[in-house]
Amino acid sequence: MVDTPLSDPSRTRGPGDELQPFGYELFAGRPTTFAPVTEIPLPSLYIVGPGDVIKLQLYGNVNRSLELPVTRDGTIQLEEAGPVVVAGQTFEQVRQVLERRVRETYLGTEASITLGELRSMRVFVLGEARHPGSYTVSSLSTMTNALLVSGGVKTSGSLRQVQLKRQGEVIGTLDLYQLLLAGDTSSDQRLQSGDTLFIPPVGDTVAVDGEVQRPAIYELKGNETLADMVAMAGGYKRDAAPAHSQLERVDERRRRTLETLDLTRAYSQQQPVREGDRLTINSLQTLTDGFVHIRGEAERPGKRQWRPGMRLSDLLQERRSALPEDADLNYGLIVRELNHQQPLQILQFSPSEIFRSPGSEQDLQLQERDQILLFSQQDRSEGSAAPVPVPGDQAPPELTGRELLNEVLARLDQQATPARPVRAASVAGAVRYPGRYPLGEGATARELIAAAGGLQDSALTLEAEVVRSSVSEGGEADTELLRFALFQGVEDGAGEIRLHSYDRLLIKSVPGFAEREVITLEGELRFPGEYSIRPGDTLTDLIERAGGFTQRAFMEGAVFSRERLRQLEQERMAVAEQRLRRDLLGLQLTAGEETSREDLVLLQGLLQEVQGAEPLGRLVIDLVGLEKGRLDGLEVLDGDHLRVPRRPQSVSVFGEVQFASSHLYDPGLSVTDYLDRSGGFTAQSDEQRVYIIRADGSVWRPRSSRWFAGGGEQIRPGDTIVAPIKVDRINQLQLATNISQIFSNLAVSAAALRSL
Repeated sequence: MVDTPLSDPSRTRGPGDELQPFGYELFAGRPTTFAPVTEIPLPSLYIVGPGDVIKLQLYGNVNRSLELPVTRDGTIQLEEAGPVVVAGQTFEQVRQVLERRVRETYLGTEASITLGELRSMRVFVLGEARHPGSYTVSSLSTMTNALLVSGGVKTSGSLRQVQLKRQGEVIGTLDLYQLLLAGDTSSDQRLQSGDTLFIPPVGDTVAVDGEVQRPAIYELKGNETLADMVAMAGGYKRDAAPAHSQLERVDERRRRTLETLDLTRAYSQQQPVREGDRLTINSLQTLTDGFVHIRGEAERPGKRQWRPGMRLSDLLQERRSALPEDADLNYGLIVRELNHQQPLQILQFSPSEIFRSPGSEQDLQLQERDQILLFSQQDRSEGSAAPVPVPGDQAPPELTGRELLNEVLARLDQQATPARPVRAASVAGAVRYPGRYPLGEGATARELIAAAGGLQDSALTLEAEVVRSSVSEGGEADTELLRFALFQGVEDGAGEIRLHSYDRLLIKSVPGFAEREVITLEGELRFPGEYSIRPGDTLTDLIERAGGFTQRAFMEGAVFSRERLRQLEQERMAVAEQRLRRDLLGLQLTAGEETSREDLVLLQGLLQEVQGAEPLGRLVIDLVGLEKGRLDGLEVLDGDHLRVPRRPQSVSVFGEVQFASSHLYDPGLSVTDYLDRSGGFTAQSDEQRVYIIRADGSVWRPRSSRWFAGGGEQIRPGDTIVAPIKVDRINQLQLATNISQIFSNLAVSAAALRSL
């Protein structure tokens, strides 16, 4: 079986909606099986030849069945009658000869003569075939059978001049368009052994596009006209406008020209076509008069017949049948074209008022060519749809929401002049869909709020403001600020504020409305969890609300983290990583001069450590001092996190030691003792810069330090001893020392937290 998708007009379109040559899909691809044509009635003009088998059924005085193969010399051997020449004769002639010989040889005997097994024969398919070559086919095969078994015709080959050659002479021509378009097989001649099917290159072509049944590229054969090309393409579609057709043509100077034709006229229909022509049948896009157009969120969008006195209620009769469930019942627009010279007229209405009170003031009277725009309750704020270009008479029916508004605003902008500014205004703040909206005749702030989907629950109804721009008598821009209340009952409320072009309405929000700031308390508190906070709350206040600490709380190891600090650490880490990458690349380019490969390996490991470091956002606090009131209270912010661990019993050792591990705390052991218990320093450690991270996040160095006082401090439970890596020996990369310290501190601090 071979797929032949000619019945689907859409298959003539290829990738990118480019026109495809017509008809080549018929024989595309070799068949998986090719069954010889043996089940059809044998034609009377069939030529008998070597390889055929003739069956004789004798009845009468002699009853016998015989199968007589045709030998290479073209004869069959009939018993008692001798050889009979049959090759080169039609089957009907052979039947007559054999019937006569049977009557002469076998008295009183008649014969029924049929053909048994048919011979195979070899033919050639050459020229612009997909798979040219020699093929073995049945003796009943025709030209189309040979094309099928050879895979069909390439797009560079002709479908209208397929030649059948016999002994070097062209004995027939097959026009496949007759088969494809009219089902005419009269030119599909039967093949004989040794025949050649030759496919010449494709002839002149013409493209037919637009509102026809089969848009495609068609091959010309003779003196076809434009009417012939439309007929080849299956005729016009229902929405075709042949009176507005276009013909692209390459003239004698090899320039492409465009001509508008009226194919309803006989003169245009009989115009001959040329190689390379492209005929486009345009669509009948809109009715000219006598309609209104419903667009957007409607159950049945489209055009409706207009009649004098028609109102919105004639189109919007019932809520369930007219609008879908998510339709906006408070906002709709009528876009009216007064004429082609004047700006659009915008009328705003409320669909719910139409359903509630037909014939009311909101039930506007319609005019010819009005567009009724309906919207959904989904987002129609600016940014929810890309701007659309200014359309022609009709926009694509799939446009909804912000796309429809952008279309109207684009047309208003295009028609605006200094004397007639754009009838549009913007709304921002606590409305559902902030953005720019067209203004209806006499529009107020209340109607603009309805266009924006209404107020949010956080809107401040006590005061809103309109910023109005105008041009003073001196030709300078002037700005006016209008303040008014939103709620009903106030004289200067939203319903009384008339809007002008370029007005900007701001709906303020109630400060802090529905904002919920929380802090998370974890660990050894009596009532850990998420606590809402108020402005001015301190950490001490929150600990008191959580019931205070348990007896097992290790306040010295409390970890307080803040989201803003974590973000700052993340930004610093990104900058440091970028610098380290750049310097490492510079060292790789100069490797072997002043920098060894061991140094590069060291820095690559440092870079991996940097990439794996996680920012903590930890703020070092003295929780014991805060609780006892020795320090000022720490004001908490949204997202803060406090974790109070249990009292630890271990000391951890990390960094450049042989075995990073944790050890049971012993007050009698020194820093050196703990380092020795971890196997001592590695070759890459910096023994002079060993430091200790306290459980509260503070850092001190043993012996003397200009940063931390109290050289006599001792190791405490929960401390982490850090042996840093030595990077000072890489002179070309002094920055690496600072970066390594930053990220080593971060990474080890994280490890220290996990050890608590």
